[in-house]
Amino acid sequence: MEAYAFIDASNLFYGGKKSLGWKIDYRKLLTYLRAKYGVSKAFYFGGVEIHDFRYDYLYEDTVPIRALERHLDALLKKPDGSSDSEAMRLRQHLHRVRFYRKLSEFGFELCLKPVKSYRQEDGMTHRKANCDVDMTYYLMREQHNFERALILSGDGDFLPVLKHLRKSGKQVIVLARGSRTAKEIRKFAGSDFRDFEYLRELLKMP
Repeated sequence: MEAYAFIDASNLFYGGKKSLGWKIDYRKLLTYLRAKYGVSKAFYFGGVEIHDFRYDYLYEDTVPIRALERHLDALLKKPDGSSDSEAMRLRQHLHRVRFYRKLSEFGFELCLKPVKSYRQEDGMTHRKANCDVDMTYYLMREQHNFERALILSGDGDFLPVLKHLRKSGKQVIVLARGSRTAKEIRKFAGSDFRDFEYLRELLKMP
């Protein structure tokens, strides 16, 4: 049975180690998905800070991670009078990009979109890279290539497309954090719901 995994990073991994209480070994995660569910493709949806990197939304489905890494690295090396806080922020974003590159090397298929900044009414800046539409699009685009869809997200917004997949004869398994899973998703998944939190000892970094 051909199986694809679709990973909503903002929902499943929100807060990282601080939220989960443990650090995920992503190589182990991919190995687990392949061994346990027969996953042949694992799509990873997430956001990335691009710092004026030239990215063509019309012709590129994902931010090219290696080119972005070179761009950020060049910015760090350029003596432009940036403050220490700005340089620190840039280093953090470069570290994140290198993390994504590692995921790609492990075998994840990256679907990255730029983080956008929004000015709120209170004057605070809010950053967001909502990938729900992107993941829904990929679920629909790839539906004829898999019989089993493993959904690593508990976001209730995915319910309509998950219902469609099941009606189309696909097996839908939800692997998500119980505390961050919408009740309608848990009800929909039923016995095909798996709590990601129970994989701690199997997937955590040593």
